Amino acid sequence: MILSGNEIRQQLGRNVVIEPFDDSRLNPNSYNLSLHDELLVYEEVVLDMRKSNRVERITIPEDGLVLTPNQLYLGRTVERTETHNLVPMIEGRSSIGRLGLFVHVTAGFGDVGFCGYWTLEMFAVQPVKIYPGVPICQIFFHQIHGAITEYSSEKYQHNRDIQPSLLYREFASDGEASQQLQLEFERDAAGRAAALAAPRVAR
Repeated sequence: MILSGNEIRQQLGRNVVIEPFDDSRLNPNSYNLSLHDELLVYEEVVLDMRKSNRVERITIPEDGLVLTPNQLYLGRTVERTETHNLVPMIEGRSSIGRLGLFVHVTAGFGDVGFCGYWTLEMFAVQPVKIYPGVPICQIFFHQIHGAITEYSSEKYQHNRDIQPSLLYREFASDGEASQQLQLEFERDAAGRAAALAAPRVAR
């Protein structure tokens, strides 16, 4: 069963922690979480599951940022949540989905005992402008049956920032140097082009 909005309020400070909490964001059976003002984008041409992929940090200005299609943006919620004896899940708000913005890429399922900020895997079907602080997704809670073993991952538990994939930690270290290629971003493309055009000094 899914907790009603009234039951979510009743569970605050017990099995549910939402910080900060705003009663106006409480829905009939969920709570709206808002978007932090920073994003991460991967800097690699090919993402490698076995490696720590490099990322670029982007700040969302107050007047908004346009997300482009075919680019994954990692964001996070402003709110920190903590859930015990319940299973937390997040979904995009219908108003966000109707703009063609996916809020999570198959990763909306949480674990009982999770404590931290929610990393959002955002993908736009067409260009869409986003703003910091916008209510971006909703969290809801399922009851759970049976003996509980709380989530205690060393990868994502008690996180304090946006977290790119840490799947590489599950692979044995092979000591190989990274051969990945970085994507060229607009702000450093000019400098890179100038460096390539500069005459080389004979050595």
